[in-house]
Amino acid sequence: MKKIIGASLGEDVHIQGIYNFLKLAEEKGYNTNFLGPAVNIDRLIDTIKEQNPDIVALSYRLTPETGDNLIKELDKRIKQEGLTQPEYVFGGTEPVTQVAKKYNLFSFISNGNNNKDLMDFLNNEKQSYNQSTHHPQDIVGRIEQKKPYPVLRTHFGQPTLEDTIKGVEKIADSGVIDVISLGIDQDAQANFFHSERQDPKRAGAGGVPIRKESDLKKLYAATRSGNFPLMRSYAGTDDLIRMAEMYANTINNSWAAIPIFWFNDMDGRGPQELEHSIDQHLKAIEWHAFEDIPVEILEAHHWGMRWAHDSLTVASAYLGAKIAKEIGVDNYIHQYMFNVPSDTSFKNDLAKMLAVKEMITELEDKHIFDIYHQTRAGLASFPNNMEAARGQLASSTLLQMQLNPDIIHVVNYSEPHHAATAEDVINSAYITNQVIKNSFGMPDMAKDPEIVKRKEQIKKEARYLVDFIEKNGNILDPQYLTSIVKDGIFDAPMLKNNRYAQGNLEVVEKDGAYFPAKDGRIISEKERLNNIMNKKTKGLNLYANSISNSSKY
Repeated sequence: MKKIIGASLGEDVHIQGIYNFLKLAEEKGYNTNFLGPAVNIDRLIDTIKEQNPDIVALSYRLTPETGDNLIKELDKRIKQEGLTQPEYVFGGTEPVTQVAKKYNLFSFISNGNNNKDLMDFLNNEKQSYNQSTHHPQDIVGRIEQKKPYPVLRTHFGQPTLEDTIKGVEKIADSGVIDVISLGIDQDAQANFFHSERQDPKRAGAGGVPIRKESDLKKLYAATRSGNFPLMRSYAGTDDLIRMAEMYANTINNSWAAIPIFWFNDMDGRGPQELEHSIDQHLKAIEWHAFEDIPVEILEAHHWGMRWAHDSLTVASAYLGAKIAKEIGVDNYIHQYMFNVPSDTSFKNDLAKMLAVKEMITELEDKHIFDIYHQTRAGLASFPNNMEAARGQLASSTLLQMQLNPDIIHVVNYSEPHHAATAEDVINSAYITNQVIKNSFGMPDMAKDPEIVKRKEQIKKEARYLVDFIEKNGNILDPQYLTSIVKDGIFDAPMLKNNRYAQGNLEVVEKDGAYFPAKDGRIISEKERLNNIMNKKTKGLNLYANSISNSSKY
């Protein structure tokens, strides 16, 4: 058994941190001896000589200036006494740990913000800690390694390439983010391979202006330190397979995020008209499935963000997962965007997300179609006040943990005010990690009778909508999928005056839940769909006619 002695140095009487470290070490099989608070250097040196420990764990949590003097003296004495054989580790506040890093004395330094690093050290993995092999470079491996803690992902992109590279380096070195989702500007998403369509005046609008493959390689290189975070990017809005190949070859794209109905002329984010974009999205999903790259379908929250009612949002989530499975995706990532619409109550939000999880989990087929659950806060729910936004991030994360997510997409609290800096990302991750840590052992809100009742109600209505869609057409047929939007089967109030969608959907909010309505009266999906069909002269024949044109993926 390796022996550790631990102490709080100098005049520092704070012992909780060092004591907790020694308790963890005992659980890992170490023999520990706690010297107590305010241990002076003479006593420490004498104890090291007497006990000949393998590791000396020290703590100091007072001012960095006094800590600097203390560590400087300790470093000198250790060398004078020839006591460099034990391994020295240090813990303290962030300012004091920065001071400790100036000295070559400590092999491991902790500010208490990363339990994973601490456990890695105690598991004798420190020798390989700075190697990428220590940190799985695929999302499934990363998820398995971090259990029961979720993987943390964030969105990051500054208006210049240089600032984004510097920010990625800082985020990687912090070790608190596992996946950096590269935020590239709108011009790159739509026009990367079309320089003639690019507008220099738009460079940096919405993210980092990527214009060359080498830009992506530089950004990926910036992740090769700290905890070697994975990198990924959205699928783009044109030339989807070319983009996918480029991402795979430059940033080792950890998974693809592809919509079914969005990122095109309908929402203004891309140049393609609706039916053609759906066709291209299905082909992009097929390409990623063939290449064994996990896929996330960017679908349900886009309807929710435009104030679609709950059962439609849940149905769209199921439809996206079903499409991915039928195309051949092996590892599927579903994103649950909480707080959408922003006035959704916590009870209804959890009921809706549980409905989604239960419905899509029915599709799971071990090692054939594995589902990983990713949660996030809805951006529109964040107040402009930064302190209030921090509270929103924390409270939403606590609710998300009721789903036992595999991944948490950390929405940076700064986003309503400004694009997140590296410091904003790191601080948001610290908030999220603390909430995650505190959430273990929380009561199971999923058993709340009101939540259970609402969940079952949503599932019933969503199933009716899904059954209607699957009964009347081929969900892999772009023409049929387009008709679902054009005929108002899928619709949202914020799509009014849209070129493709009807925008006629009436939605009412009641007690933080969202329902379809007619003239202010809540109606069922059955009544809503009947109303739509009654307005059509050909009824269901329109859908039957599309089946013969179905595509195969």
